[in-house]
Amino acid sequence: MNRTDWDAYFASLIGDTGTGVPGLAVLAYADGREVYRFAAGVRRVDGERSWPMTVDSRFRMASVSKMFTVFTLMELAEAGKLSLDDDVSQYLGFRLRHPSYPDVPITLRMLASHTSGLRDGRVYSIPPSVRVKAFFTPGSPYWEDGAHFAPAGQAPGIYFTYCNLNYGLLGTVIEAVTGQRFDRYQKAHILAALDCRADYVPGNLEAAEFAKLGTVYLKRDSQGRWDEQGPWQGTIDDFGGVQPEREALALQNPYAQDVCQTYDLAAYRPGTNATIFSPQGGLRLSLEELGHVLAMMIQGGRYQDRPVLAPSSLQAMFSPQWVYDGHNGDTCGQTLLTYGLGEFFVDGTGPARCCRTKAVDLWGHTGQAFGLLSGLFVRLGTGSGFAYVMNGEALAEDDDLRSAGRFSCNYIWEENVMDGLCRLIDGL
Repeated sequence: MNRTDWDAYFASLIGDTGTGVPGLAVLAYADGREVYRFAAGVRRVDGERSWPMTVDSRFRMASVSKMFTVFTLMELAEAGKLSLDDDVSQYLGFRLRHPSYPDVPITLRMLASHTSGLRDGRVYSIPPSVRVKAFFTPGSPYWEDGAHFAPAGQAPGIYFTYCNLNYGLLGTVIEAVTGQRFDRYQKAHILAALDCRADYVPGNLEAAEFAKLGTVYLKRDSQGRWDEQGPWQGTIDDFGGVQPEREALALQNPYAQDVCQTYDLAAYRPGTNATIFSPQGGLRLSLEELGHVLAMMIQGGRYQDRPVLAPSSLQAMFSPQWVYDGHNGDTCGQTLLTYGLGEFFVDGTGPARCCRTKAVDLWGHTGQAFGLLSGLFVRLGTGSGFAYVMNGEALAEDDDLRSAGRFSCNYIWEENVMDGLCRLIDGL
């Protein structure tokens, strides 16, 4: 297929109903260089007006953010300021243990690989005045009857369950180690090194970058009713083009969208509760900036000929920390069978394969929240990889049969985009 054919293929995935998405942007690398980019549709709509999707449109990228949190963690480990096998308790300022396994320390490695024995519950982003200890304190409004601990039998270090709260705690540890706010430290170190103007706080974006911020949409109203033929309903970052005040941030709870109040960050004390920043999913990034990350990964930790991470740190991220043995974890519908540190492995012959016609093994991470779908993956040792972002869904995930993939256990939106990108980087 030539470029015109690929443009037509990706353009066919954009639409207002069915499995169409309001906006789509993709980028692909092969043999160590960028070979394709595409953007079309809309990043924001307001009545009859719309703003086009571009490669520098900025979105809350959901769980692709996790790899940036681990980049930051690895940078601190390289500097000797922490060790992945440290007990998280020494940084949080309280003893954190699973009640059923009081003698098993919960480590930073366990948090980063989702083997900590912790669980999300309904709410995992809480007000900045509240310490993260509240998640684990009986009687606290955020205790949720112990919902943040796994059932007995799912031991820390052994049993895998994907848990966003793990990364809220990692962000809090990063603050405790550096003495700086999570968002500020990551911006000054990892994001600056990658030439990313991204931010966790929309009000703190430069005006020109905020103007590129897109909205995430669903065809679901405030009462939870889906109407495929109805208008797109903004779910997050629906600011109507008006930038929020600086140093103000809303809670981000995809499982509890009624718990998303906005708070002033002025009095926040670093090291107490980085969940306000959503280290697991709250980074406002562009596809263009994800391309910088692809380049860095392909070039062994260097970007624009400057070091960002040591090759050994990337190797650790792309090394299995947990592998499903049939009993030792929740696979999220067989989409997660091997997890590293902020990255997971996709077996090209497995149930979550990304290519219909050929086995393409990948390491990376997807993002899925509030209607956004994103992903960044590399094919290790080949100089190949891709990134994508889609900013809405007209159908209910899981509840509508059309949301299911045709040849994999991925959603149809992910399947369509990733199959195309895999074929593109493989020259099929």
